Amino acid sequence: MKRIPRFTIFVACLVPVVMLGACGSGSSGTDPSSGPVITVQPANQTVTAPAAATFAVTASGTAPLSYQWQNAASGADISGATSASYTVSPTNTQETGMKLQVVVTSAAGSVTSSAAMLTVNASQQGSPATVSVLTYHNDVGRTGQNLSETTLTTSNVNSTNFGLLGSVAVDGPVDAQPLYVGSLTVNGAVHNVLFVATENDSVYAFDADTLTSLWHQAVLGPNETPSNMVDGCSQVTPTIGITSTPVIDPTAGAHGTIFLVAMTKDSSGNYHQRLHALDLATGNEQSQLHSPTTIQATFSGQTFDPEQYEERSALLLLNGVIYMGWTSHCDDGPYNGWVMGYSESTLQQTSVVNVTPNGSQGAIWMAGAGLAADSNGNIYFLDGNGTFDSTAGALQSNGDYGNAFIKLSTAGGNLTVSDFFATHDTVANSNADRDLGSGGALVLPDLKDSSGTTWHLAVGAGKNASESPLNRVYVVNRDSMGKFNASNDNAIYQEISSNGLDSDAGVFAMPAYFNNTVYYGAVDDSLRAFSIVNAKMVAPAGSVSATAFGYPGTTPSVSANGTSNGIVWAVQNGSAGILHAYEAINLANELYNSTQAGDRDQFSFNKFITPMIANGKVYVGTPNSVAVFGLLTPSAKLLRKLHPTSVQRGPLPMHKAPYPGSSTPGN
Repeated sequence: MKRIPRFTIFVACLVPVVMLGACGSGSSGTDPSSGPVITVQPANQTVTAPAAATFAVTASGTAPLSYQWQNAASGADISGATSASYTVSPTNTQETGMKLQVVVTSAAGSVTSSAAMLTVNASQQGSPATVSVLTYHNDVGRTGQNLSETTLTTSNVNSTNFGLLGSVAVDGPVDAQPLYVGSLTVNGAVHNVLFVATENDSVYAFDADTLTSLWHQAVLGPNETPSNMVDGCSQVTPTIGITSTPVIDPTAGAHGTIFLVAMTKDSSGNYHQRLHALDLATGNEQSQLHSPTTIQATFSGQTFDPEQYEERSALLLLNGVIYMGWTSHCDDGPYNGWVMGYSESTLQQTSVVNVTPNGSQGAIWMAGAGLAADSNGNIYFLDGNGTFDSTAGALQSNGDYGNAFIKLSTAGGNLTVSDFFATHDTVANSNADRDLGSGGALVLPDLKDSSGTTWHLAVGAGKNASESPLNRVYVVNRDSMGKFNASNDNAIYQEISSNGLDSDAGVFAMPAYFNNTVYYGAVDDSLRAFSIVNAKMVAPAGSVSATAFGYPGTTPSVSANGTSNGIVWAVQNGSAGILHAYEAINLANELYNSTQAGDRDQFSFNKFITPMIANGKVYVGTPNSVAVFGLLTPSAKLLRKLHPTSVQRGPLPMHKAPYPGSSTPGN
């Protein structure tokens, strides 16, 4: 018999599948009726963050084989992980203990691998960031712009690449804006650190990248609790603790210091307001700074009562002094408009002023925005309805400045009213609860007009006026604000009414500034971008968002890399919170919102929260956590499984009319 050449056998085995049985040893040797077999199981992996960790499996069986990697603890599929290997990159220490498995499938069946565990050791160097957010809205002018954002761009912020990474859980509502310190050494390792304060009188430090807790400090005294709602006022509920945004000085103390004001109630029913200074690396009270210090004050015969007030406006650190402004609980009197200064090196009071010393009210609320400052050490804010002396063209005869745009001098270490602007109808507006105190002030950078003249300006707005025009934005010359004229407002630098905001309620927020543009979000109005040309705001707005923001409107923040990749971030309140991202040069171009991916990016609303952006992430306070948004890398998708965001608080109540005479609306 003549031997058949090997080449002829090879060709014969290329016939259709129905004839493969005749090929004998020419087949793979696998029974096509059986499922795949794993020949090499995934192995445990140990790496040092942020190095990549790769898991792999080897399987045999009838081709084609498909793969689906899963979280072994939950059995949940990992999106996009459909090859024979899966890489976690970059890794972080929070992923230690995570177990992965893979399901291998063929037409004949499937098999699940054994679980492989990931161990991630901490890097001694970390991934340090140079950016820090140390105060409310980024700077003392309260512009709200972070110009050092190199990760988030107008190209990658979209629902495919960007979303909710997870959250850090805390013990109460987060009404204060979170703060951020890059490259801080804690427990011998370098971390980018997120600082969070709660209404339960707690302060937390978290690793901003892994979302792991670094320390937690309660600032309650012995036998104390956070304050209850005072006189039934439900503006801050269910407890009042740390309401205002703290301020950080990274050079104070051995490791840097976070300063904050906390309200407490003792077992005898007494209320306390205290200024605390906590070490950034440990959270410990800095006793060498006399922390905590009890806040008390007298001015022109008036005495500060800690029960009657809450510190709502963000703290201001200016030339070594911590400044704070005080508001009432609803409109429950008696109360006045207090501003106090404390030395950051001793926590001793340096100065105090009451802007209604011979009257009442005039509280400082501003939806949680901070006292703003210029480079000359002057402080600017809007106060609520209250006593106004109606002295024309001069400082007020009895020192009462209710419902005004106020400038305080800090010269000589003393707080004094040095200038102001009040509308011609300020008293009527106060009487109708249509005051300026619902909005925050923004100090604009120096601006030049077409003649080359430099102008020093600030901008603010509050509730709608009681008479036409109802919607008004006030731009003041900080060198000559305009004072008071009972007939008109002609002395102000610029008043925008026609073609400006479009709201039936006004502003319960503050604006942001970026690249010669002011961004405003009034109640039930679109977010609006007003260009600045020749040192004047141009109306109508150059662009507007398609979305209208219901009560309380929105306080936007801006991220950019210099003047490029400008993104305006805004939180919308409703049955759940919604984070929006808009192209700064055109608000009609919405890059992202947190409803675009269904429930994936859902988080609970929080009425007056301001988004904070740092080092590629966006942080948003909620009733029980801080929601963290960023780019959805493979390791980030796993991170959200370890730190899920729960939506626990009920829907936002229907908007109520403001409390009578109050600069703060109802819930």
